[in-house]
Amino acid sequence: MDEAARVRALFVESARLKAEAGPALAPAIAQAAALVAGALRSGGKVLACGNGGSAADAQHFAAELLNRFERERAPLAAVALTTDSSTLTSIANDYDFGQVFAKQVRGLGRAGDVLVAISTSGHSPNVNEAVRAAHACGLRVVALTGRDGGELAGLLREGDVEIRVPARSTARIQEVHILALHCICDLLDHDLPEAKEDEA
Repeated sequence: MDEAARVRALFVESARLKAEAGPALAPAIAQAAALVAGALRSGGKVLACGNGGSAADAQHFAAELLNRFERERAPLAAVALTTDSSTLTSIANDYDFGQVFAKQVRGLGRAGDVLVAISTSGHSPNVNEAVRAAHACGLRVVALTGRDGGELAGLLREGDVEIRVPARSTARIQEVHILALHCICDLLDHDLPEAKEDEA
């Protein structure tokens, strides 16, 4: 297979997964958006975490909320727990890397907030510790997973939402994760008030 043909095949594979996953994931994505909207309307905030590409997705999602997505609206309270190098390295150094998100959740999270926990495998110890901390602090959780959901799926409680991509390839799972997050942003755009003229 030449390079261009391989690229075309990857596009087809990605598009096929999105088309097949859409009907199955749509209810969970809508439920996640409603959960996030409810938290924001009540004065709460969104915390997001993940590792590697999932860290990038957490940052991307927080930026879309805090700044804007496709429609002018008020800034939404969102924090990516993956961006403060001093905080991350001090926690990893003084405790261990498994606590880098959990300690931030305990410090920043309040009852009524939402944690968006992203892990393609569901077996990321630091993400799973963040979920445990979130529950202890009264946060609800939106988990974006893949494969069989891993340990993360087993940590979820009533009122939490899991968006589990039915695939094994990390790249394909991440491609659906970002689409799911964009869907949540779109629903929030249409569910939350538009920005006032002096805010735009």
